[in-house]
Amino acid sequence: MNTYEGVQDRVPPGQRLTDGFPVLHHGSVPYYNDMSKWNLRVFGLVEEEVTFSYKQFLALPKQEFKNDIHCVTTWSKLANVWEGVAVRTIMEKVKLKPEAKYVMLHAEEGWTTNLPVEDFLAETSFLGFRHNGQLLTPEHGYPVRMVVPHLYFWKSAKWLRGIEFMPKDKPGFWERNGYHMYGDPWKEERYDFE
Repeated sequence: MNTYEGVQDRVPPGQRLTDGFPVLHHGSVPYYNDMSKWNLRVFGLVEEEVTFSYKQFLALPKQEFKNDIHCVTTWSKLANVWEGVAVRTIMEKVKLKPEAKYVMLHAEEGWTTNLPVEDFLAETSFLGFRHNGQLLTPEHGYPVRMVVPHLYFWKSAKWLRGIEFMPKDKPGFWERNGYHMYGDPWKEERYDFE
């Protein structure tokens, strides 16, 4: 796919294109020297909690994903190629309770972000560990980041460690600090200072 093919239809209002991959975060960047200490916990409104070690996560079926990403700070990066594990693959190991309507993504150092369960379960949502042929760098979320490409990129939590299913929506770290509860880039749902 040509990076700029149909660009006017691929860039939401108020966004500008970048060929780079800007690094934006608050606080320190976690670095891993011993991957035996990393795991991913799936919990909350599930029949049985599931925890994946790094080895178990990497053993899951992987696939390639292509998408455009849009940051709340107004940059868009087109034609990204990722390698990761589809959410539907993770969910083959999990049985949701019917009252699960929202997800809280938990990341290192207490970072969290929320989204409706339908967005988490979307065909385009995945857990990425490679971007454009390279392992994610620590600054971009190594070892695993959530990717929800149809929402602003802060919803694609870096340094993912937990997926919590909840009955009601509640704000994560960024949403408690002024970001929109949903974050649709096509509606410019950037901030919510009510």
